[in-house]
Amino acid sequence: MGDRLRSASMEDLPVHLILEILTSGRLGAIDLICLELTSRTFRGTHCLVPQKFKSLVDYAVFQLCWMHPFYASLHCDAQKELLGRCNDNWKRLLRFLQGLEQSSDTVATSAGNMQIRSGRYHTLLIKGSKVYSCGSSLSGVLGHGPETTQCVEFTRISFPLPVQVAQVSASHNHAAFVTGSGQVFTCGDNSAYCCGHIDTGRPIFRPRMVEALKNIRCKQVAVGLSFTMFLTRQGHVYTCGTNSLGQLGHGDTMDRPTPTCVELLASMGSVVQIAAGPSYALAVCDDGTLYSFGSGTNFCLGHGEQHNELQPRAIQSFSRQGIYVARVSAGAEHVVALDSTGYVYTWGKGYCGALGHGDEIDKTTPSLLTSLKSQLAVQVCASKRKTFVLVEDGSVYGFGWMGFGSLGFLDRGASDKVLRPRILESLRSHHISQISTGLYHTVVVTNRGRVFGFGDNERAQLGHDALRGCLKPTEIFMEKS
Repeated sequence: MGDRLRSASMEDLPVHLILEILTSGRLGAIDLICLELTSRTFRGTHCLVPQKFKSLVDYAVFQLCWMHPFYASLHCDAQKELLGRCNDNWKRLLRFLQGLEQSSDTVATSAGNMQIRSGRYHTLLIKGSKVYSCGSSLSGVLGHGPETTQCVEFTRISFPLPVQVAQVSASHNHAAFVTGSGQVFTCGDNSAYCCGHIDTGRPIFRPRMVEALKNIRCKQVAVGLSFTMFLTRQGHVYTCGTNSLGQLGHGDTMDRPTPTCVELLASMGSVVQIAAGPSYALAVCDDGTLYSFGSGTNFCLGHGEQHNELQPRAIQSFSRQGIYVARVSAGAEHVVALDSTGYVYTWGKGYCGALGHGDEIDKTTPSLLTSLKSQLAVQVCASKRKTFVLVEDGSVYGFGWMGFGSLGFLDRGASDKVLRPRILESLRSHHISQISTGLYHTVVVTNRGRVFGFGDNERAQLGHDALRGCLKPTEIFMEKS
């Protein structure tokens, strides 16, 4: 009786069932490597996989790479180039693919799924399916009601109905949230109707559902200075708010009080990622084409000129070179992107070394960051005069303006310039899974679910009550229950 009731270990399962678990997509590349190192069951092939694979894990990793939607979307030559960049190592390729996927989504940590987003003077954090905020609540951006002007620690945001928050976006004075079911909520300054609520021009102090999108399922949001972008599960982009510079992409300069579909993008294919600068917008399509529209100031649109674009226009320098753009980040005055093989490109205003080329010269079109060619980037992050690049091994590189310590280099002054990418030694002891930077502060999430912040904390945007600033990355904790 005792033998029949004893708990079964993984080794007791049929091998074909173990293989099915390994290829379920629920395990990360590092998890699979650990299994291979610690159990002979996973180190063997058991005559179930082709001879070229040394273990069940090797075969599972190969299968997961081929099943990954990003890798599957690449043409044959691009797939070969990416695998070559990974030294023909499928485990490294899987780590790259999973890191890339999580860079614009929630990241899987040992403490649960998490996402961090820094606004101008505030920070939003998803942990599990709950969302927290801290910092300045100008115009109600923190979502805690009109009586709250500041939160000195991460405090849970209440929603009008039970929801599981899956993605957030933070910018200047308003915020947007996407739930697991695809509903969208917004809060903060709505004077330009950038929150998508046509019935009031007053601030929205608590998250409110965007009724115009009630029957349209979304997967991502991006908020600019006075406008908002919404990406649907079908790959269509909707925009609302101020449109004086064409940042809504509708071919005119008329404001839109409610989300309206960007028809030109809908005709170009499926969009997979969106990013919003102060007054310009970026959209990555599933064929790797990057479109830009809105304000042409500082060459942020990447077309070699500073003309405004009233509707989406493909950045030809990528298309001409056959470069497949994977992710993009819109800064205040510059842009950073990464391609399908983990190379990084920057363009826009070069002040303070924000472009990372060793000088302060503007780049009118995308320029390859040659000093990071040996690295596989999985996330890029731009803000005002500074840039971060997260690579697949969990290291972070930064360059640009130190900005009250928000660049994270302990050996540099609070207003120094770093003209070329440097690794953040202060984070070397952690495997970073996601990074986000605001005006003068930066926050990261580790693979263990720990949150660290550095830079200015004058308005409690780092979630600390007593500190005015943190030059050294300092751990941030949730509110006490």
